[in-house]
Amino acid sequence: MWQVIYIAPNKQAAEQLRDALSQEGILVSLRATGVSTNGSNTHVELLVPQGEAREAHEILNEALGRARFKK
Repeated sequence: MWQVIYIAPNKQAAEQLRDALSQEGILVSLRATGVSTNGSNTHVELLVPQGEAREAHEILNEALGRARFKK
């Protein structure tokens, strides 16, 4: 069973987070939510297998923390 672990504000952010998780060996699926007129501003859910959710959360927290301090 898949579990939503994060909702990214757009496709680009979702793809960056997916790549960070994939580099750590986590299987990730992306799923757009809502309706967008231009296709790029739709929120995107990141889903992982339920058994990998805890590890995925830890990796996401690290990735998001690094992104905040780069600005």
